[in-house]
Amino acid sequence: MSDGPSSVLQDDRSERMTEAPTGTAGEHGAAASALGYQFQVNWGLLELLRRGASRPDQSLTLELHDDVAWDHAGHPIERIQVKHHLNRQASLTDASPDVWRTLKVWMDTASPADPNGALLVLVTTATAATGSAASILRPDQGRDESAALALLVATAETSANQATAPAREQFLALSSADREVFVSKVQVLDGQPGVTDLDAQLRQQLWLSLPSDEGHANTYLDLVWRWWASVSLDLLTGVRASVDVQEVRQQLAGIRDMFQADNLPTLVELEDVDEDATVDLHVDRPFVHQMHWVRVKIDNLRTAIVDYHRAVTQTTNWLDRDLIGIAELEKFERNLTDEWRRAYGDMMEDLPDDATDDAKAEMGRALLRKLRDSTAVTVRSRYTDSFFARGKRHELADAGNIGWHPEFQTLLENLLTGSDTTASGGGSAA
Repeated sequence: MSDGPSSVLQDDRSERMTEAPTGTAGEHGAAASALGYQFQVNWGLLELLRRGASRPDQSLTLELHDDVAWDHAGHPIERIQVKHHLNRQASLTDASPDVWRTLKVWMDTASPADPNGALLVLVTTATAATGSAASILRPDQGRDESAALALLVATAETSANQATAPAREQFLALSSADREVFVSKVQVLDGQPGVTDLDAQLRQQLWLSLPSDEGHANTYLDLVWRWWASVSLDLLTGVRASVDVQEVRQQLAGIRDMFQADNLPTLVELEDVDEDATVDLHVDRPFVHQMHWVRVKIDNLRTAIVDYHRAVTQTTNWLDRDLIGIAELEKFERNLTDEWRRAYGDMMEDLPDDATDDAKAEMGRALLRKLRDSTAVTVRSRYTDSFFARGKRHELADAGNIGWHPEFQTLLENLLTGSDTTASGGGSAA
């Protein structure tokens, strides 16, 4: 990104997000700014879905060339300014700050006199006043570029609004021919749905691919928004420059595939978990003591606690969203227990009669690692996110159904009765 456009766009962002176009105090606040950014970002996804089919070789950017832009081979072919108003009755007139601030951004960054330059689009939740320049710059049969230009020139010459004075002066400084080219590239998409309507808009765009179950459809939409939040953060922070149409198609297909009968969606990601708080919450649970008894070191213990927390939370979410039934989960737990029973039996078979406490802990730790890394048992055949099986094993250990130390049952009984649990080979996790 060049220093010039970036600096101008940054100035515009701070102005437009603190502006109160409706005159209400609420639009001055942080909430209005946050909603404005949310609208801009989420509108970008809808733009990809609405128009991506006709632009398979293009990509979308956020805050690179403009608020939103269509890009081809690193060059903007369509620059989009996005304006959000809390007041649904907001009106876009020839003197509106939205109009002149938008025009100024484009005059500063978009080579307005270049007839081969990018298309310039203003997207706004406000409605263009009847007979205004904005109303006749819509991309429809009522479009009249000459009349719109005349209205803008008249307003630039007569308006007394000091806030728009720099933009109006800059517009008038263009030659007549340049102003004509400039206005010919401008389109206005007014009366757009507000930020609270975007979920319904997304549902409408994706209706053919939505799961038939309403609850599953809601989860599908949640996952689409979650993916887009991650992508848009990367775009806004410069981790990546753009997102292309093909990637969007692939991601949507991948999310939809999670709702097939042999698969499941992951609803609790690693980044959702506050590791320190989670460890503090579960540090005294029986499954943690089970790991202490086989002398698991602190780093592995912490990751195991996170696995447990994610698995328990995800189980609850799956059940709440009717993505899986109790009977299927119980079968999965029985299969995990059966796998453990065979491995535990092998360990006990190999355990010498005179095994020391150190040897017992070592063999128990080896058993834990073996099953931790096992992918033989899955809740569904194509669900391969391995934290779930790891966490469910710890849940079974927490209930005392499985264990790692050769004497885990005795140690659990001692734990429950408050007896010393370290005499038979327990150890510190530190």
